[in-house]
Amino acid sequence: MNQPGASKTSEQIPATTSDAVSPAVRDPAPRDRLATAEGHISVAEGVVQKIAGKACREVAGVHAMGTSGSRAFGALRDRIPGSTGPSFGQGVGVEVGESEAAIDLDIVVEYGVGIAELGRSIQRNVKQTVERMTGLRVVEVNVAVDDVYLPGDDQQQSPTASRVS
Repeated sequence: MNQPGASKTSEQIPATTSDAVSPAVRDPAPRDRLATAEGHISVAEGVVQKIAGKACREVAGVHAMGTSGSRAFGALRDRIPGSTGPSFGQGVGVEVGESEAAIDLDIVVEYGVGIAELGRSIQRNVKQTVERMTGLRVVEVNVAVDDVYLPGDDQQQSPTASRVS
């Protein structure tokens, strides 16, 4: 039994709901810049997708983005009068949570470029750019090389003249 003046240990004091505060509320993580005293900031997947696509295209050695099917569809879309131009989201898959993002990129590299070093450069640039612009922590950037661009590929794709008249 408790006597006056006797001290209680933490084992003897029952926890109340006010005592059970989650560590995130007591000590907000410094990386969580999206939750402020004024409210919550959310970033749409499309925003992260465009930022990642633009950041990837900035790296020298990236010729195009997307799988062969999406590139063909994009080429058709670009020929339509009044189209908005190239889609920066083409070849970019993202998954966005409350404070983190994961990014998948499908690219075409230029012939002669070291693929491993190019991949690391893309990962660095995309991660830094997305984190700086959105405040999200990028947990992974996966780069899939879908094709290699050879100079002259564009000429081979154009229709050839018929041999017969």
